[in-house]
Amino acid sequence: MSESASASSTSSGSSQASRGAKGYRRILLKLSGEALAGDAGYGINTDVLEEIAREIREIHDLGIQIGVVLGGGNIFRGIKGATKGMDRASADYMGMLATVLNCLALQDSLERLGVHTRVQSAIEMRELAEPYIRRRAIRHLEKNRVVIFGAGTGNPYFTTDTTAALRAMEIGSEVVIKATKVDGIYDADPMTHPEAQKFDQLSYIEVLQRGLKVMDSTAISLCMDNNLPILVCSLHEAGALKKVVRGEAIGTLVS
Repeated sequence: MSESASASSTSSGSSQASRGAKGYRRILLKLSGEALAGDAGYGINTDVLEEIAREIREIHDLGIQIGVVLGGGNIFRGIKGATKGMDRASADYMGMLATVLNCLALQDSLERLGVHTRVQSAIEMRELAEPYIRRRAIRHLEKNRVVIFGAGTGNPYFTTDTTAALRAMEIGSEVVIKATKVDGIYDADPMTHPEAQKFDQLSYIEVLQRGLKVMDSTAISLCMDNNLPILVCSLHEAGALKKVVRGEAIGTLVS
């Protein structure tokens, strides 16, 4: 089953918030690299990129503090390189560099819309991005800057899903919002199974036991251990992110 079939401040205690009338104040937005490619399946589709940037600006204008983690699968996916004979660690580092390309592209789109951003990289590359420093990231958020986290965790064998869970807890995010091609988690891939049933809410254990490909099992377990909710919604539904941060019941909540 594909990924689409599945999709203040410093204390992890603040992450125990659930959806309610007041919504969220600090979020971690997880976007796959493939989302940036649009229908092409490879590279960066500038129209899609601008659409994503506009959605982020809308919630930024509401005063929401936003961290973003981007994948790099539209350029290079480490695990696929490893299956074709590459050393897994080398392939993963290449994937991390691909995420930085996506981060810089998103930063450019956001800043052209007047949104102040910072890119922080887990692999040091000072000419392009700040090194990842947790306290500095939190300070940027408090100053209403969007912080885009690149290069994964800086370690091979960890996915950007795990990075999203880790960074969310480090910055005190109240939720991980995973924006995908579909509007929530289904019991089968809705792209290939029109009869697939959508879930409104699931527990972490149910996601793991059913093998639903929302995020990888390490990321789900990390969120479960720290009581960090995951909200899966559509990336391409206009205004979906705004509804989520306002606390409206859309998508699928994993908690």
